[in-house]
Amino acid sequence: MAKTLSELTAEIVASHAAKSELSTNDLLEEIQKVYKALQNLEGGLPVEGAEVKPTITLKKAFQPDQVICMICGKGGMKTLTRHLAQTHQMKPGEYRKQFGIPSSQPLTAKKFSESRRKMAQEKGLATNLAKARAIRAAKLKAKKDAVAAKPAKAAKAVKAVKPVKAAKPAKAKAKK
Repeated sequence: MAKTLSELTAEIVASHAAKSELSTNDLLEEIQKVYKALQNLEGGLPVEGAEVKPTITLKKAFQPDQVICMICGKGGMKTLTRHLAQTHQMKPGEYRKQFGIPSSQPLTAKKFSESRRKMAQEKGLATNLAKARAIRAAKLKAKKDAVAAKPAKAAKAVKAVKPVKAAKPAKAKAKK
C-alpha cells in the first residue's frame, strides 16, 4: 500500500528531528517545507532550493519528429511551450536559461516546423504578410509626414502675427 504525502512527511521530519534538536517553530517550518517539496515532486515540479538536472542530453531532447522535456523526460510532443506552462509553470526563456539552450534552437520538432512553414507557403500567408507590412509602413510614413508638416505651419502662423505694443501708462490727473 502506497503511503500518503502526510505519512511520508511525518517519517522524514521525525527522522530529522531525531538527529537534531528543533524548536516548535522550526519543527512546524520543517513539516511545511518537506510537505511542499513532496507535493512538487509528485506533480513533476522542481523543488525549491534544489537544482533540476536534465533527464536527457540536449541532442536527444530535440529530435526531428518529437521534442522531449528535459525536466520530466516526457516525450512525443511537437512543441514544448504548452507543456512547460501547464506542467512546470515555466516560461520558455526560463527553460532555456536553466539548461543552457541557445535562443537559435527552436522548442519545436524540426519536422513540425517544416510542415507548418510549407502549409503557410501553400496558403500564401507570406505574400499576405508582406502586403500587410507594406500597407502599414505606408500608413506610418504618411502619418509621420503629416506630423512633420504641422509644426512648420504653426511656426509660420506665429511669425505672421504682429506683436502687440505695450500700453502706455495713463497719466495721473492732478487733484484740485
